[in-house]
Amino acid sequence: MTNRVIERDGLPQWLEPVRDAAERVLPEQLSRFLPPVEDARAAAVLMLFGESEEGPDLLLIERARSLRSHAGQSSFPGGALDPEDGDPDGPGPIAAALREAWEETGLDPAGVQVFAALPALYIPVSRFVVTPVLGWWREESPVRPVDKGETGAVFRVTIAELADPANRVRLRHPSGHVGPAFAVAGRLVWGFTAGVIDRVLHHSGMERPWDPSRIVSLSDDALALVREDREDTDRTRVLPVGDAGPS
Repeated sequence: MTNRVIERDGLPQWLEPVRDAAERVLPEQLSRFLPPVEDARAAAVLMLFGESEEGPDLLLIERARSLRSHAGQSSFPGGALDPEDGDPDGPGPIAAALREAWEETGLDPAGVQVFAALPALYIPVSRFVVTPVLGWWREESPVRPVDKGETGAVFRVTIAELADPANRVRLRHPSGHVGPAFAVAGRLVWGFTAGVIDRVLHHSGMERPWDPSRIVSLSDDALALVREDREDTDRTRVLPVGDAGPS
């Protein structure tokens, strides 16, 4: 895939605060976990902003429930860098985020304007250093689960729905970690993905006052998936789309 560069101009006005926040935010403002010097694997996710009839939105996927790891969890498209993606400290994360989005959803990368990248975030449990790549869906293309064995659903959630205080809670993970979560589109978005969304809403000024004392636990079904996932993580390290992330 052709190397892509960041193009910061030409965005809709509502998206400019997100770009500005991404350009100035510090790693410690996103997460308490800073990337280690060594012993970590590079990965990237695509935080893709679009605009539907309902208003500005984000593209998310739901991982297939048949997967051995992170089954049924909502996340950004993304995954580990492949050698052909390039330098992890250079264009590699952008190439990986676009490639993975294409592989998982059929998204045409040519229609995406990459306008920023957040600082890389570390996920200790799986030793991934994940770069969230921010894109504007300038020319939309059809999206769908390309491989039902990997991706259970592809869906869009409006920024208004994510920012609605009625949809915001904090979720207690079986590990004891408490982090942000969003009850949207008939799903619960939590872990790394929810942490990134939470911080982007906050630092871009899109956040609305909400009650952080609302703490919920995972449902019985989600707990079963988490237990299976934790057992599998002991055997195989994968991209931590649902593990405790930024908070």
